[in-house]
Amino acid sequence: MVTFLMCIGLLIIGYLTYGKVVEKVFSPDDRTTPAYSLQDGVDYVPMNDKKIFLIQLLNIAGLGPITGALMGALWGPVVYFWIVLGSIFAGAVHDYMTGMLSMRNKGGSVSEIVGKYLGMTMKQVMRVFSVLLLLMVGTVFAVGPSSLLAMLTPETLDKNFWLIIVLIYYFLATLLPIDKLIGKIYPFFGICLIIMAIGVGAGLIFEGYPLPEISITNMHPEGKPIWPFMFITVACGAISGFHATQSPLMARCLTTEKKGRQIFYGAMIAEGVIALVWAAAGVSFYEDTGGLAAVLNNPNMGPNGAVYQICMELLGPVGGVLAMIGVIACPITSGDTAFRSARLTIADWAKIDQGKIKPRLMLTIPILAFGAVVGGFVDYSIIWRYFSWSNQTLAMIVLWAASVYLWQEKKPYIITVVPATFMSAVSATYFLMAPECLGAFGITSTVAYPLGAIIAVIFLALFLKATAFKKDNTISVKPAS
Repeated sequence: MVTFLMCIGLLIIGYLTYGKVVEKVFSPDDRTTPAYSLQDGVDYVPMNDKKIFLIQLLNIAGLGPITGALMGALWGPVVYFWIVLGSIFAGAVHDYMTGMLSMRNKGGSVSEIVGKYLGMTMKQVMRVFSVLLLLMVGTVFAVGPSSLLAMLTPETLDKNFWLIIVLIYYFLATLLPIDKLIGKIYPFFGICLIIMAIGVGAGLIFEGYPLPEISITNMHPEGKPIWPFMFITVACGAISGFHATQSPLMARCLTTEKKGRQIFYGAMIAEGVIALVWAAAGVSFYEDTGGLAAVLNNPNMGPNGAVYQICMELLGPVGGVLAMIGVIACPITSGDTAFRSARLTIADWAKIDQGKIKPRLMLTIPILAFGAVVGGFVDYSIIWRYFSWSNQTLAMIVLWAASVYLWQEKKPYIITVVPATFMSAVSATYFLMAPECLGAFGITSTVAYPLGAIIAVIFLALFLKATAFKKDNTISVKPAS
């Protein structure tokens, strides 16, 4: 229990200390934000910063800090280290830089931001990559809560029924002005999310579940190496490229840059706390990683069943339902904004004005149709595996783009270069050895480990070479359009 409480304390300290370091490096000022300069009553809408914080938290806190943390608990207590260090030094930095750079670039989508700092080729790649990621996320976050809702309702209301209901809601959330639906219901879902996290965490402590302490002998189960799979599996609980697609939504609504640390950095730290709670639940509730693995691998249980079982056992029927609402709210309130972000990314790409309803409908209908088709026929676990890798790869790319920005501004870019290099190694190694990637061709860790590290060093060397030889403080790329 000491380790668990210490990790929560470290996350809070990280926000109060390193968060201020990152803020000082970026240097927010009093310039007019896009919420005012581009106000359109649909996507650019000035909003209260407390409401924006709740929306940002719910946008980014999808199934990652719950399902991802539960699956990450298969590696034992060592997962605590990654959630804490990843959130403070990588995830929160990534989210803050993305949100602030979007504000400095007219609320631009992540593909437009990356294109400005890494060039036209990367811009085009990111346009396609981010839209595909958003569609995958929206689909994952439609299927997941549909399964959970089916567990709470009569058998006649099955997963497919709830999938239709969720997609109808997603249609409205994607289409309507951000303050008309999302801005009104998110505070309620935020309360449910907070109740869930506090309830599960308190239940573990006060009901005497054996929260293991980290030691040399129990870092992770024997025969289960942590590199690179744990860093991919935890996903949103430590760092997530998906967040880079969400931060621009709030960058279009924030009324002052000086609230950026509270909104972007702070929401990621809050998500880290949620991930810690669920990682602790996974490590302790089933007594050992073997018990957790048996539940997660059970086709009648899986991650959703584990979430349901933990909530009902720790909090009883009433508290369990409340907690489940919080758990269901997480993916739903990320899925709706995933599809909304996809609409805005395509609109930025094709330069389609979204102020009127007809062009919004032209983009919303095919986007949701994709989610309906894929969500109804593709296995959830398959979507999640590809989402996890593409998610962390997007985070890597965004961190390199932020590094270029900091270099151009003559600011200490070490705060983004270090996590960018680390995530490059993670993504490259996973791609080389994961069964759904090149691992299908028999590439083992003997090859993947050193080659992944070499790829990360090459990326770092390319960045350092570019910055060393451009005395005019610009990187030679074709202008983005």
